[in-house]
Amino acid sequence: MNPRGPLADRGESRQDAAMLTSITVRDVPDETCNKLADRAARSGRSLHEYLRSELIELARRPDAAALMDRVAVRVRRMGTTIEPSDVVDMLAPERR
Repeated sequence: MNPRGPLADRGESRQDAAMLTSITVRDVPDETCNKLADRAARSGRSLHEYLRSELIELARRPDAAALMDRVAVRVRRMGTTIEPSDVVDMLAPERR
């Protein structure tokens, strides 16, 4: 057992455990549920464990607006003047 407690074995802190919330998602199509269950099984986890880890990862990533704000700040700071079409042209040979 982890000296920080049983929750630490699962990557959770006591604070996280005190703030756990249940989420119910209604009207999920059967096909979607089946695909998610297959992914969970392939990863050796229950559907609950799989969805929980996916939700945690999703919440860690910035949303599109936050990402665009970060890009805008970096562009202002770095003084980037490359046009988007130039970037596409530079990447095109690598994608062939």
